[in-house]
Amino acid sequence: MVVSYLMLMICVLVGVAFVTLLERKILGYIQIRKGPNKLGILGLLQPFSDAVKLFAKEQGVPLVSNFLPYYLSPIFSLFIALIMWSVIPYELGLVDFDMSMLFFLCCLSLGVYPLMGAGWSSNCKYSLLGSLRAVAQTISYEVSLALILLSYIFLTGSFSFGDLSLYQESMWFFGVTIPLSMVWLGSCLAEMNRTPFDFAEGESELVSGFNTEYSSGGFVLIFMAEYVSILFMSGVSILLFLGGSALSLGFYMKLVMVSFLFIWVRGTLPRLRYDKLMYMAWKSFLPLSLNFLVFFMGLKLFLI
Repeated sequence: MVVSYLMLMICVLVGVAFVTLLERKILGYIQIRKGPNKLGILGLLQPFSDAVKLFAKEQGVPLVSNFLPYYLSPIFSLFIALIMWSVIPYELGLVDFDMSMLFFLCCLSLGVYPLMGAGWSSNCKYSLLGSLRAVAQTISYEVSLALILLSYIFLTGSFSFGDLSLYQESMWFFGVTIPLSMVWLGSCLAEMNRTPFDFAEGESELVSGFNTEYSSGGFVLIFMAEYVSILFMSGVSILLFLGGSALSLGFYMKLVMVSFLFIWVRGTLPRLRYDKLMYMAWKSFLPLSLNFLVFFMGLKLFLI
């Protein structure tokens, strides 16, 4: 099991390398330019070149920082992002357990602590502001994500992601619950601090957010954790709404499409105002998620 999990981690990290290349290519074409195209054929070696460059840089440590949390926060951040992959049902004897949805929610809520640690421990006001924004945003949208997941738990009567594909053999949940899937997509973008909800990294006012004081390895780990989360949330979105087994080729084609959607949104939409973001979380997404939850509870009782 340990060997298979390590193999999964290596595959995920290689996938992350090429998602960064995909993002730079897509953003390049959106902005009518080439994107990276010098290293290797079509720039395919660019991610590896970036990794070597970043890890070879000098690791600076701020003199006034609280060193231990400053050092451990990026490691913890990537660890949480990677451990979440164990909930994807591969049916290969990996870690496929019955309470995978609850485990996913626990890991999601743990993701706040590295953010807070990274911002606070560097003892820089810009980093602290970035982390406070990120934590408030993450906690707000976790509520909607949890309620949407709870709706599907009531609908399927199971806490396992593996059972979701059984219920979607004849029809995808996306066709039944389009509004809920749109709310899920928006909440995922906000949860991962992606454009148009990237207030933690609002460059125009916060100079890159909670990772201001990080360089070299620390920055790479934070960067990788974000892209591992993008791939993972794309996978969870497919399991919830688009069905299919994690062992099929179609699953990975859908994964690329959803990842493309996240990048496309980044290239096209402007950043929201912070109060609008909070208003959307508590006044729009939360009531809609609650209404669907009550509807599914009633539906389940009626069918029983």
